[in-house]
Amino acid sequence: MSNKRTREKQLQKLAAQRRAARKRHSRQRGTAIALVVVAVILAGFFIWQQVFNNSSSSPAKSAKGAVCNTKVPPTAGEKKNVYKQPPPQVIEAGKTYTAVLDTSCGTFDIQLDQKLAPNTVNSFVYLAQHHFFDGLTFHRIAKNFVIQGGDPKGNGTGGPGYETRDVPPKDATYPIGTVAMAKGGSQPAGTAGSQFFVVTSSSANQSLAPAGQGPQYAIIGHVTSGMDAVNAIAALPIQGNSSDGPPAQKVYINTMTITVS
Repeated sequence: MSNKRTREKQLQKLAAQRRAARKRHSRQRGTAIALVVVAVILAGFFIWQQVFNNSSSSPAKSAKGAVCNTKVPPTAGEKKNVYKQPPPQVIEAGKTYTAVLDTSCGTFDIQLDQKLAPNTVNSFVYLAQHHFFDGLTFHRIAKNFVIQGGDPKGNGTGGPGYETRDVPPKDATYPIGTVAMAKGGSQPAGTAGSQFFVVTSSSANQSLAPAGQGPQYAIIGHVTSGMDAVNAIAALPIQGNSSDGPPAQKVYINTMTITVS
């Protein structure tokens, strides 16, 4: 009998130990699950907060990560002068003129080449000195081609009210960073108003200087610094997910200033 009671006590003790172990395991599992749930909730809240902050207050980012702000300059929407004829001579031979563009996506400099396009550069400098470009936009992005701005109407149909012409040399090319003047397809080579473009791709030359026709667009200079700002504009999404058209956000020329050396 004593051995039987001893065995019963041992079995009861063992059962009690097993119940205690199961309770401890259950508590530990419950604690682990609770910690996981809390971590998931906190991570979800953090992600939501980041998305909300980015969508409500952060600057837009281009596809390549460059930041472009959405601030509207005070000159945006101002009515621009319409001139009846090309401007008087404002540039001097032997001097170097640089256009400094402060844009929504940063600043870049264009060293102007008056020897290559004297009439067009003179017009460009005159318009910049009279704040014609301030508050205008880059109304067109053509992916792997150009960015285009300088239109007072903002839709590709505007200009200063007059035209200039500087036929580009027959051997002229349009490498990345080239700045040239836009024109209509039926206009003679080298015709210019106020719309200009910056070349963003090495493949653009075949369209800008077609075989059998030669260079079509008056070249006024080249970007000498700030190409990252040009690339930031070029990388922005285009309305309607197109490959050629207005950017999905407004890109302003806050100011264009001319320096002389």
